[in-house]
Amino acid sequence: MIRQSSSLTTYIVTFSCPNRPGIVAAISQRLFELGANITEAQQFDDTDSTQFFMRIVFELPKGALSEDALKAEFAELAEIFSMNWSISDRSKRLKVLLFVSRFDHCLVDLLYRWRIGELQIDPVGIISNHPRETYVDLDFHGIPFHHLPITKDTKAEQEERIWTVFQESGAELAVLARYMQILSNEMATRLSGRCINIHHSFLPGFKGARPYHQAFSRGVKLIGATAHYVTSDLDEGPIIEQDVERISHADDPDDLIRKGRDIERRVLARAVRYHVERRAILNGNKTIVFTP
Repeated sequence: MIRQSSSLTTYIVTFSCPNRPGIVAAISQRLFELGANITEAQQFDDTDSTQFFMRIVFELPKGALSEDALKAEFAELAEIFSMNWSISDRSKRLKVLLFVSRFDHCLVDLLYRWRIGELQIDPVGIISNHPRETYVDLDFHGIPFHHLPITKDTKAEQEERIWTVFQESGAELAVLARYMQILSNEMATRLSGRCINIHHSFLPGFKGARPYHQAFSRGVKLIGATAHYVTSDLDEGPIIEQDVERISHADDPDDLIRKGRDIERRVLARAVRYHVERRAILNGNKTIVFTP
């Protein structure tokens, strides 16, 4: 849970740009001139792409500078260094649209973390291709629920309805919390950099139905999960977070499913947190993740 002084406003600025001398000095000097206090700073120089990445958290006295004026200050530096950048008030919750199908363990986990204040999100809607009765035991705390069924013939129409909900709700991030439908290339493009998916990942990778049963039949020794940004390449978007757990010959398919659910929950929660806290920055087909 983020705690902030009543007399200070905390901002997060992230940026990437071609690497060159003087970037950190220029940013630090500008923040000093504005009377800001830097509380966190992480940076990375990617020698392969010659790109420089940075995340800075800083404080300003409340009312000292409007957000628009602050953005104007950074826009000037961004032009000088050809930056892709963003700046945000750390106290503002990110508006999130949650997607779910029949398996609701990831959805339940995200809602719990939101409810106790662990995740700084504002759920503005839940979309499912299953009716509300599927989740009769769940309390959605007044979050709007949208049942949007889909068939092969209605996919385009269903996705237009999804896009309408996304826009009208003011959502800034879509989270596919075990939403077992493949987004079209058009929808993936619309949500580029704003959509996170979770899926099982094994060595080797098992696709299709009953992946844990496939893993069991092959005698795998590790199961895992991967959270990534959604792109038109199915399950091949920039990876944000991964985790694995060792299993043994004594684990049956039900054990794998149980352990897999646990991994999926924690991996997705960490990925959402990294995005919300502006810790994940896209770097082509990869991400730079400034972990806490």
